[in-house]
Amino acid sequence: MASGKVAVIRARPWAVACFLLPALLLLGALVLYPIGYSVWRSFFDASGDSFVGLDNFVELFTNDGIRTALQNNLIWIVVAPTVATALGLVFAVLTERMRWATAFKLIIFMPMAISMLAAGIIFRLVYEQNPDRGVANAVMTTVHDTFTDGSSWPDAQPRPDGPIEAQEDGSYVLLPPAEAGGTALLPLVAVPQPELEDADTAAVPEPAADAVTGTVWMDFTRGGGGTPGAIDPEEKALAGISVEAVVDGRVVAEAETAADGTFSLPAEADGAQLRMGADNFSAPYNGADWLGPSLITPAIIGSYVWMWAGFAMVLIAAGLASVPRETLEAARVDGANEWQVFRRITVPLLAPVLAVVMVTLMINVLKIFDLVYVIAPTASQDEANVLALQLYLSSFGADSHQGVGSAIAVVLLLLVLPVMFINLRRLRRENAR
Repeated sequence: MASGKVAVIRARPWAVACFLLPALLLLGALVLYPIGYSVWRSFFDASGDSFVGLDNFVELFTNDGIRTALQNNLIWIVVAPTVATALGLVFAVLTERMRWATAFKLIIFMPMAISMLAAGIIFRLVYEQNPDRGVANAVMTTVHDTFTDGSSWPDAQPRPDGPIEAQEDGSYVLLPPAEAGGTALLPLVAVPQPELEDADTAAVPEPAADAVTGTVWMDFTRGGGGTPGAIDPEEKALAGISVEAVVDGRVVAEAETAADGTFSLPAEADGAQLRMGADNFSAPYNGADWLGPSLITPAIIGSYVWMWAGFAMVLIAAGLASVPRETLEAARVDGANEWQVFRRITVPLLAPVLAVVMVTLMINVLKIFDLVYVIAPTASQDEANVLALQLYLSSFGADSHQGVGSAIAVVLLLLVLPVMFINLRRLRRENAR
C-alpha cells in the first residue's frame, strides 16, 4: 500500500505541488518573509536608509534597558517553566489519590481559559499595595497582625513649635525635664478624626508629690478654637501610649496612658526626660511592595505560573495514566515508600512528558509580553522589562528605532531555535522507536 502511494507521488509531482502550493504561499507570506525582512532591517538605521552593519546588535548589549530585558528573559526561561512543571507534576500525582480529582483539575486548569490581558488586570489588582484593595497584601497584613500588635497611633505627630521634639529613631521627647509633683502635658496632632470616634475625653491628672503625672492627648478642637498646649473640654485622649522616663539614655520608669490619656510615673522619674517610643507611632504593616522594582519580576512570574500550572498538570496527568501500574505496585511490594516510588519510578517514566512540557513553556515564556505590559506600573516597568516588550517599545514606542526592534526580533528567533531543535530531535527519537 505504501509503495503504491510513493508511485503515485512520483508519477504526478504536479498534483503534489498543487496541494502544497497554498500552504507554502501562506508559510512564505506569514513566516518566511517577516523573518527575512526582520533580518534585513536589523542592519539599517532608524530610517531604514543607511546600512549600519552590526551596530543595532551592539546596542542590545550596551543599552541598560535592553540588557535588563535580556537578564529578565534568562530568569523567565529558568524559573517559570521549572516552577510550572513542578507544580503540574505535584498536582497530577495528587489528583490520582483524590476523591474529587475531576473538580480539582477543573479548578486548576480554569485560568487557562482567561486571556493574558484579563489575567494581567486581575493580578494588577491582586498586587495592589493598599491592603484594602490588594488581595496579596490583605492576606499578609491579616497574618502579620494576628501575631504582632500594631502601633497605637501611627498618624500622631508633635505639634509644630510645641514642647515635644521628634527624634531620628521615630520617638517623641518632651523637652522640659519631668518634675515630681508636677504635671507633664504631651500634646500631639495629626490624628484623623475617624480614629478618635471611640476615644474618651482627655482629662487633667491630679498632681502627686511622689510621682510624675501627665496626659497625652489630641491637641485639636473640632471646628477650630481651643488653646494650643492646653487640654480643652472636647479634646480627645490618646490611650495605650507607652511613656518612658529616660535618664542618661537609660529607662528608669515606664507607664502606659489610660483611656483618658493620663499616666503616672514613680518618683524615679523626677528630673528625667519623658519619651514616647517609636513603637507607638510606627506606620502600620501594609505587606510587600509587589509592584516595586525588587519584586515586580517574581510577582509577574507568579501570575504566569498561576495560569500555566494547569496546562502542565493536564499533560503530565495524561502521561501518568500510561505509566504501568504493575511497576509501581512491584516497587511498593519490595518495600519502597511513596517518596521513593515517586522519585525513582514515576519521575523517570514521565521524563519524556516532562521534557515536552518544559520545552513548550520555555518557548512560551520567550514570547511573554502582555502580562508584563499590564501588570508592571510605569515606575517599575524598566525593571520588569523582557525582550518581547522591549521589541514593541523599540519599534513602536516613543523615539522608535525599528532597526533595534528588528535586531531584538532576530535575537528572540535565535533563542527559540535551540529549543525547537531539541524538541524536533526528541520527536524523531520517539518516532524511530
